[in-house]
This record gives sequence, C-alpha cells and structure tokens, in this order.
Amino acid sequence: MIPPPPLSRRAAFARLGFAAGSLLGLLRSVSRPALAAEIAPAVPSTDSPPTPTPTPTPNPTPPPPPAVGAESATAASGATPEGTCGVPPAPGAPRVRRGYVNGLFGQVHYRLVDGASQRRPLLLMHPSPLSSEVFELFMPEIGRDRIVLAPDTPGYGLSDPPAAPPSIADYARAMHALTRSVGWGKFDVLGYHTGSNTALAMAHQEPGRIGHVMLIGASLWNPDELATMRRQLAVRPVGERPALLARRWPVFRQQAWRMVCGDARALNILLESHRNADRSQWGFLASLDFPLEERLRECRQPLLVFAPEDDLWDYSRRAEGMVRNGRVQELPGWTHGFLDLKAAEVAGMVRRFTATG
Repeated sequence: MIPPPPLSRRAAFARLGFAAGSLLGLLRSVSRPALAAEIAPAVPSTDSPPTPTPTPTPNPTPPPPPAVGAESATAASGATPEGTCGVPPAPGAPRVRRGYVNGLFGQVHYRLVDGASQRRPLLLMHPSPLSSEVFELFMPEIGRDRIVLAPDTPGYGLSDPPAAPPSIADYARAMHALTRSVGWGKFDVLGYHTGSNTALAMAHQEPGRIGHVMLIGASLWNPDELATMRRQLAVRPVGERPALLARRWPVFRQQAWRMVCGDARALNILLESHRNADRSQWGFLASLDFPLEERLRECRQPLLVFAPEDDLWDYSRRAEGMVRNGRVQELPGWTHGFLDLKAAEVAGMVRRFTATG
C-alpha cells in the first residue's frame, strides 16, 4: 500500500481543527491582599471548524518536524534540543508559582513569576481552548526582570466559567478586574490567538492602563472566510473525544505543535485542549464576533504583531499596513511551541520592544 503524501501545513491544521479554535483553527484559597502584595510591582480548540483557505502567498519551507518520540533519544544521549528545553533553571532564576484569586466570574487560576521589578508588569493571555500552561517554560525567561502573570481565562484551565458564553469584551473586563485586584496600575500585555483579541479589547476599554500591546497571531479573516467558519462550526460530542485524541495526536505533534519541548509536554497541551469540553469553543465563538481589524487600526499603544508560521500565518500578515504605531514581525519556520524552544529569543524581542515608546 502506497503511503499518503505528507500533509501541507494548512491541511494539517485543517485536519486537526485545532488552532482555528485555539483562538478560535491553546488563585484557590489565596486572599486578595496577600496576592496583591506578592504581585504588585515595585516600580511605578480542537472543536473548531477547518481553517478557510486564504489567497495563496509564497511561504518559506519550514524545517522538517521532529519524529514523535524523538525527545526520548535526546534524553538518552544527554543532549538538549534547541533553546533551553530540558535545561534546569539557573541558580537564582525566577520560578513559576501557581495559585487562585477571586475574579469577575469566580475563582481565577494563575501562574506567576515575581522576579525583579525593573520593568512594567506583563500580563500573558493564552489561546483557547488551552490555558496558561502554554507559557510555563517562557515565563522564567521573560520574568528575569519583571513580574509576569498568566491567568487561565474564565472557563479555561482551572478558572471558573461565566454563567453564559462571554464576548471578547467580557474576557477583557475580567482581566482588567484581575489586574486591578492585585494592585497593578499600568502594565504591558501579550496575547496569543484568542488572547490577542483580548489584549486589544483591554487596550480599547482602558487605554491609560496598557503600556505596550503584543500579539501572537491575528485572526484577520475576511467576511467570506468568517461565513465559511460559521457554516462549518460543529461541536464534538464529549463521547467522541477519546477516540479523536488518538487520531489527532500524530499530526498535532509532528506538524501543529512540533516546536514544543518533548512528547510528554505536547501530549499535556493536547489533553488541555479537551478540558472543559462543554465550553471549549467559547473563546472561538467570541473571536468570530470581535472587530479585530477595527481595534488594530485604532490602537494607540505601541503594538507588535508576531506572525509565526502557524495556522494564522496567512491571516496575521494581513495586519501589515493596519498597525499605526508598531509593526508586524514575521517568524517564518516557527510554529506552535516556539515559546518553549525560542524562549530567550522571544524574551529579547519583548524587552527591546517594551523599552521603546
């Protein structure tokens, strides 16, 4: 039997139906005063429909994906993958801690690095249907000189859900309430896919509180592409998900999240995308109704759009010409998981950008 040809990048993501829903096609028993004291700065979807096919643009060929299980051989040889995967934090490096705090819709679970406060604090907002887990290996690097807070947005990860599906504006209000409750004044934001929309909504709602805005991916779909997504949207019954996980794992690991640090971490992220199966599409649905182009064009804060070669690669690059006070940074060959393998490089980009304006 002749094996099928390898999937293209877009076909792979369409089969997964993942990150179109990852934007989309991811503080229990801690008192508010106590959390405010530790976080306050010292200085002033795997349910999603297939991704629509945009107008073709020439793309560089990404590097070949690692074989599933490759990290086992790496560990046995004593070598480490590119970047800092598998390397223990240096002595004195900030560690990621976790906790819960009361929020607008109930308890909010967070990850926190409370290192040296030499810069404005940074809020990280994950893609849906994932959680702050995606920032776990990036946070110690970016947190070397600033306080970094990565919450699970309401209804995702271990955070309580709203009573009904929220809008992007609702997510933004919840994040403003969270940062205000812990004593933050002005801070920077970095959003990833659905989190990108929330970051722009926060800048629109309370522009005086937001310093710099950074987006990983921008879902700039045109009306026809949006209409296609709405027609094809289908919620997977919970009972189908165990078998679905097994079918999607090879493509997820080798093509979608091929830059993540090892099979075990990749599997944890895939499993995380199926947590809270009854509401895992909420972020995606909210993104379909968000006026992203309008918010991009009107954003007055310094704005940096990272465009990795993931499922939003073609759409994110449409932001060129829409950003009035910033730029689009293309990242060819980088895809989901690059915050693991390229943590130091991304942290450097963030530091240089937030030092301006």
